[in-house]
Amino acid sequence: MMAPGPDNRFMEEHAQLLLDSYRRLTGKDLVPAGDPQQRAKSLYEAAFVVVSHDTASDPVFNYANLAAQHLFEMDWDTFITVPSRLSAGPVHREDRKRLLDQVTRNGYIDNYAGIRVTKSGRQFRIESATVWNLAGDDGQYAGQAAMFSEWVFLQA
Repeated sequence: MMAPGPDNRFMEEHAQLLLDSYRRLTGKDLVPAGDPQQRAKSLYEAAFVVVSHDTASDPVFNYANLAAQHLFEMDWDTFITVPSRLSAGPVHREDRKRLLDQVTRNGYIDNYAGIRVTKSGRQFRIESATVWNLAGDDGQYAGQAAMFSEWVFLQA
C-alpha cells in the first residue's frame, strides 16, 4: 500500500472512513468540512496523531499520518507492517487490550491516557486520546482508530 499522497488522493476513501466514523460517534469533526481529497490531505498532514488498524485477529496498522510516523519513528512502509499491539511495550499491552475491548463495546472513548513506545524504544505517555471503532455507512466494522495531540516522553 502506497503512502497517502496526490497519486492516491491521500487515501481519500480510508480518510473518509476515519472522518465519518469519528463524526458519527463523537459529533465532532477532525478536520474542517470541504472537498474530500483536501480533507484527506489535511488529515494526513495534521499536527495531531491519527492511526488506525485493520480487523485481523492480531490487528496491523493500516494508516498513520505524518505526525504519527514522526512520533513513533517509523516511515509509512514500516508502520503499515506493524501489529498495533507493538505500539505499547510488553508491560502495557494488557492495559491496551482492555482499552480496545471497551471501545469495541462502547463505540469510542475519549480522555484515554496510556504508555506507548517508539521504534527505538523510547516510551511516551499519551494524554486525552480518543479511540473509536471504524464502520462504513452500512455499519460494517472496519477496525479501530486513535487520535491524540498530547504526549510526554518518559525518562529512560
